[in-house]
Amino acid sequence: MVILLAFLLLMFYGAANIHCAAVSHGNRTDMLALLDFKAATNDPTGALRSWDRRVHYCNWTGVACSQENPGRVGGLHLGGESLSGEITPSLGNLTYLQDLNLSSNGFSGQLPSLNQLHELLILDLSSNSFHGIIPDSITNCSNLKAMDLSRNMLEGPIPTKIGSLYNLIGIDLSMNNLTGVIPPSISNATHLQMIILQENELQGGIPDVFGQWSNMIGFVVGKNRLSGRIPPSIFNLTSLQYLGLYVNKLQGELPHDIGNTLPEIILFSLGENMLHGHIPASLGNASRLQLMDLSDNSFVGEIPIFGKLPNLENLNLGYNMLESSESQRWESLYGLTNCSNLYALTLDNNQLQGAIPDLVGKLSTKLTRLHMNGNNLSGIVPLSLANRSSIIDLDLSNNSLTGKIEGWLGSLINLQYLDLHGNNFAGSIPPSFGNLSELTILSLAQNEFEGPIPPTLGKLSQLSRLDLSYNNLQGEIPPEISELKQLISLYLSSSRLSGKIPDDLGKCQGLITIQMDHNNLTGVIPTSLGNLLSLDMLNLSYNDL
Repeated sequence: MVILLAFLLLMFYGAANIHCAAVSHGNRTDMLALLDFKAATNDPTGALRSWDRRVHYCNWTGVACSQENPGRVGGLHLGGESLSGEITPSLGNLTYLQDLNLSSNGFSGQLPSLNQLHELLILDLSSNSFHGIIPDSITNCSNLKAMDLSRNMLEGPIPTKIGSLYNLIGIDLSMNNLTGVIPPSISNATHLQMIILQENELQGGIPDVFGQWSNMIGFVVGKNRLSGRIPPSIFNLTSLQYLGLYVNKLQGELPHDIGNTLPEIILFSLGENMLHGHIPASLGNASRLQLMDLSDNSFVGEIPIFGKLPNLENLNLGYNMLESSESQRWESLYGLTNCSNLYALTLDNNQLQGAIPDLVGKLSTKLTRLHMNGNNLSGIVPLSLANRSSIIDLDLSNNSLTGKIEGWLGSLINLQYLDLHGNNFAGSIPPSFGNLSELTILSLAQNEFEGPIPPTLGKLSQLSRLDLSYNNLQGEIPPEISELKQLISLYLSSSRLSGKIPDDLGKCQGLITIQMDHNNLTGVIPTSLGNLLSLDMLNLSYNDL
């Protein structure tokens, strides 16, 4: 969301009408204000090295002087210069300043007093360490069009007088510790196009004032403590492109025609709320949608068909009560095969039933994430899944899937995360796992796999978690497991493993957890395990050691 406000800021850089050329005369007040700022600022990289009286301040790094008022500072652009310290009040003496950008530095303390900066159009103090409240005096900057105070440690309420900034077009106060409510007076700033308040501690309802913002492009208030119903006026903002209400306590149903009343919507994120009812089928008409997140709510019924969303990249409907079965022929999944840009499909923890349709292999060739875990899926995994070699993250855990896995697994060469635990998969663990060189997480626990652990698992040099517990595995633990230098967690509990624990297992220096209980292991406990300084859990119980 920071990118969105950055776009607005760029819109107004031309408005300040400033340049960096030297002028024949200057203003002593501006020069002294800048020198005072420099004296109070820690500058480890020498960004302010050129700030010297022997050079006209209009030529100093980051200083831009006004064409309309020659010799007066119109812009101060010092973003990302590793500066720190507290802002001196003298900065308020730059009375012709129109553009102030001190973002992405290490400034701290209270926000500077800016009540004399009546010409200020752009204020960007984001990504610093400012704390304390947002002072009411900031509303004296009556010409302000864009204000970004995000990514600081500000607290207290949003000033109730914020609506007196009648010219405000974009405001970003996200990622602070702000409390209280969204002040209804904000409706007085009728030119607002972008409001970003995400990741604060705001409470109460969303003010029903959106009908006054006919040009609204983005409203993002996710990760707060907002409650109540979503004001219907939000869904009538025909120019709205970004709606982020995720991780709150919002209630109610979505209007059935929402996809028609929000024709420009690109980001639609309402996950982790208390919404219920059906997912409106009209969302399938919002052709510009790229991200739709309705996860962690209480939506019911079938998944609508989204085949008319050519730009859809991320669809997250997990943790609801959605249904689909073979008798319904998974029509929603048929539609998704038309979404050629889809890279993430998350349908986990719903009430989906039946076999995974063969058409899963016809989903986007860009698909990198597929989560269908925590449903009631059964039958075998279709071999067509092998066609989606782009998949990086695959989770089919906690279903009732059966059959062998070698037919579709070996082609998924880009896999980094594979979780198949809690199913009824059978047969041997295929040696082709050794070809999945990018794997970092592998969980095959709680299935019916049998036979030996393939030594080829020792080729998975990136593996950090290996869980083969609660199967019918037999034979010895292959010594190649000791080659997994990145391994943090090793779970081999409750199988039928026999023989010795590999002597060189202590070479896996990062191991934190080892669980090999309830097997038939024999011999001595390797002394090399004493070298595992990070080891937190070692369970070798119920063996013949």
